[in-house]
Amino acid sequence: MDDVPVIPREISPKRRQILQAAEALFLAHGYGAVSMDAVARQAQVSKATLYAHFRSKDGLFASIVANKGDDSPVVESLFPDDVADLRAALLEIGRRLTRFLLRERTLSIVRIAIAESARFPELGPAFYANGPDQFRDRFRAWLEALAARGQVRVPDTLTATHQFMALLRSNMFLRATLNMRPRPTEDEIDATVKSAVETWLRAFGA
Repeated sequence: MDDVPVIPREISPKRRQILQAAEALFLAHGYGAVSMDAVARQAQVSKATLYAHFRSKDGLFASIVANKGDDSPVVESLFPDDVADLRAALLEIGRRLTRFLLRERTLSIVRIAIAESARFPELGPAFYANGPDQFRDRFRAWLEALAARGQVRVPDTLTATHQFMALLRSNMFLRATLNMRPRPTEDEIDATVKSAVETWLRAFGA
């Protein structure tokens, strides 16, 4: 896993141009059918410019995964150092993460990673390191700080983090990934998040 590309958040205009072109191609044709030559043509840049920004196709895909947008669930304001109301903080984090997971763009990227990672082994690690791992690491660090202050009882912060993420995904995320209708309503999202938070707090709340 040491050679998995983990992508910086800063994006130059040229890099953004390439990412937008590559994302459109990946979402339209899948990972395997898209070549770096096709990305260069779509982005209207030379191959030298493309490779100056991205050394490989899996690195390019990883950058697309890492480019979460304004509704990213990894935002420092979601993880305050001083937590007066833990339940409220968890609800806010849960709503943000759940809505992000249910975005059509997110679901499309997940479907590509699942569908093609068997044929392209580099794809799964690139997706995981720049997607789920980013939230996992930030939430776990936040839990460790809360545990040090006695606000949660978490013997294993990694397990507690994975369980929080799993409770939020529930059956709702699987159905959406499989493109099953109807799509979750806001009331269903809120109910799922509230249930997940209450269950998690019963296990780990101080």
